[in-house]
Amino acid sequence: MAVIFRCVVGAVLALAPVAAASAADRTIVVLDASGSMWGQIGGRPKQMIAREALRSVLQSLPADREVGLMAYGHRDKASCEDIELVVPPAAGSAGAITAVADQLKFLGKTPLAAAVRKAAEELKYTEDKATIVLLADGPDSCNADPCALGRELERGGADVTVHVVGLGMTAEQGRQVACLAETTGGRYIQAGDAAQLAEALRQTLIAAPEPAPPQPAPAVGAEREPASEAALAVIPAQPEFNFMPSVAMAQGGPPLTDAGPSYEIYRANADGGAGERVGIEFNPYKGNLPPGDYVVRAILGEASVEQPLKVEAGKTYQPVYVLNAGTLIVRPRGSGGGDVGRAVSVVIDYPGAPFPATYYGEARVVLPAGEQKVTVRIGSAEASETINLAAGQTVERDLAVDVGHVRVNALYKAGGEKIGASGLAITVFKAGGSGDEAGYGYGSESSYDLSPGDYRIVARLDRAEAEVLASVKTGESSDVTVVLDAGTLSISAPDANEIEIFAVAKDAQGNRKSFGKAYGDSELTTLPAGDYVISAGYAETDRKSEAAATVRAGERAEVTVSQQQPG
Repeated sequence: MAVIFRCVVGAVLALAPVAAASAADRTIVVLDASGSMWGQIGGRPKQMIAREALRSVLQSLPADREVGLMAYGHRDKASCEDIELVVPPAAGSAGAITAVADQLKFLGKTPLAAAVRKAAEELKYTEDKATIVLLADGPDSCNADPCALGRELERGGADVTVHVVGLGMTAEQGRQVACLAETTGGRYIQAGDAAQLAEALRQTLIAAPEPAPPQPAPAVGAEREPASEAALAVIPAQPEFNFMPSVAMAQGGPPLTDAGPSYEIYRANADGGAGERVGIEFNPYKGNLPPGDYVVRAILGEASVEQPLKVEAGKTYQPVYVLNAGTLIVRPRGSGGGDVGRAVSVVIDYPGAPFPATYYGEARVVLPAGEQKVTVRIGSAEASETINLAAGQTVERDLAVDVGHVRVNALYKAGGEKIGASGLAITVFKAGGSGDEAGYGYGSESSYDLSPGDYRIVARLDRAEAEVLASVKTGESSDVTVVLDAGTLSISAPDANEIEIFAVAKDAQGNRKSFGKAYGDSELTTLPAGDYVISAGYAETDRKSEAAATVRAGERAEVTVSQQQPG
């Protein structure tokens, strides 16, 4: 259904007539959950900016719009097949999408073309209208061609549109994915910060309907119908506006004049419930509704109230919608009461919440009155408090978290330079007990906020891995260095279709440990220092060829495996 969507800021707009319903439009948002989303814009991780923008925009999503969420790179650090439909397209899915996005891990690669293809298939794009909104921070890293995919979707789709929102992409990166939008009639929008991202999502997820074409004027000289007696009757003057709503936080409280509530207006069904959506308007609002029965839902923050409205000709209506809500202000603080900036989340489980709401940095939010369960998270450290909030009340709370800070570097060898490879993965586990994961990131100089205690920090680059133990104390920062004792090995095996790396030494059963297999005739990888046997396989024969290689810590080695000839 088409939606009338207008933002009224310091102006007075009248409500337009109800728009005609359009063909059903099911949408899937494809979210980049790759490890590169830990990169920062303005000092904040891109994944945090993306989740915050999604939450903000989805609050204005029409309740009957069928939207789903697909993510990639959120479960496996090295797989090009890590793609999952985490929220199927459905009406009223905004809360579910927000909750799931808040829990995603950002880990792996960027199979964006494969994800868009899968989203199109989920939407049955060859049969039905389908819209896909891709939010990514870089081009495909899985050897796929987005431009070819765009052409394929356009040729085979009934009515498929792909919009691409590039978060912090360079111009060259943008060119690699913009064709996916251009070939399907969508838009490529470059977003350089949080505000631009939110606006890009509004433009692609919440679109206004086309204006109704003007009625043609009678032709010059055309014969006019004689005016009927009814048409000649005096029509009583109509009020300039007949619907002027406002909201109040509590019964008997004053109407809010400087808040930003929204009003969702629906035609009433025969049973009095909300039916077809007429539009959404924002405070302050004055408009005109045609006579009829309606249901109006007033929303401010996480609080809402719904009431019927019967409009009769010549009458005006100034309803005050009582939200039965209060305002909660939560200021997260680190150990000792220090300011933690915006790299922190505030999770609020409020009365009637389908999912807890997540905010970033200091949270100021309108909530239904009652018991609010508040959790502040800084990295893996958290603190919780239950706060009672009465209607019309404003409660402010500083919530401190016991947290320490660790910065991790990794070296190929002791005393060597920091590893600069982008594929360096750092994972932090709690030491002993459950051994739960407490943090993850990429590259040297990665930082982690952790609750006090002992941790196991693991660094991995390709096939080399090492770990150290570290203790974290409240309010303290420390540097941790992990030495991989590893080097790089460049392998060339002309005409081979697979390469496998083995340790030279054999176990008690006579087997050599495999360090992994690669496909093709070359491989560049990082390995622990030591001696290896490189085995190359060939498609046209079962024979294999081998060569020896030695890897030294902090150095690069090269080896060529020549195909052995029969005989």
